[in-house]
Amino acid sequence: MSDKTTRDHIVEAADQLFYRQGFEPTSFADIAQAVRISRGNFYHHFKSKDEILEAVINLRLAHTSKMLRQWEIEGKQPADRIRSFIHMLIANRAKIKHYGCPVGTLCTELAKLNHASQAEANRLFTLFRTWLRRQFTLLGRKADADTLAMHLLARSQGIATLVHAFHDEKFIQREVKQLYDWLEACTKDTARMAHNTRGTR
Repeated sequence: MSDKTTRDHIVEAADQLFYRQGFEPTSFADIAQAVRISRGNFYHHFKSKDEILEAVINLRLAHTSKMLRQWEIEGKQPADRIRSFIHMLIANRAKIKHYGCPVGTLCTELAKLNHASQAEANRLFTLFRTWLRRQFTLLGRKADADTLAMHLLARSQGIATLVHAFHDEKFIQREVKQLYDWLEACTKDTARMAHNTRGTR
């Protein structure tokens, strides 16, 4: 038996519709129909679409935080955890081909609308940036950890955008392999710098 409430189902349905259709084109009626509830019951939980958007962003933040914690548990080394981030492009490639990156598309749409929740949506990127920066720091790249984190975020967003535009399976596989190679090079550079530092002592 599910412990989810009607409100939970509304937020989850809105999350999927905002991703697939966009925030602005999605109506109350679309969400109510997806959950199969009356408009009156719907308004009992949410009075405006902006309230739903806030709940959707909070849901995505919670899911992302949970995923990052799971990667921390599963990845013994920082490089393993960073690889989990890169692999996300492969794991979600079917959805990315059809709808783009869920974080990037929402942030872009809200920016175009100059929506008040734009800053809140950007917290999703900040969550990834902070987590990646910590992993690169643990990898031994404290001096340029944030630069590397931002580069990986930017590269992954570019890949997602082009995959969505061209629906090219080989492209995403090729780009992900290049990211793995780039990460391996970063790891080797870190080991080489550490060796050189020990050698000068």
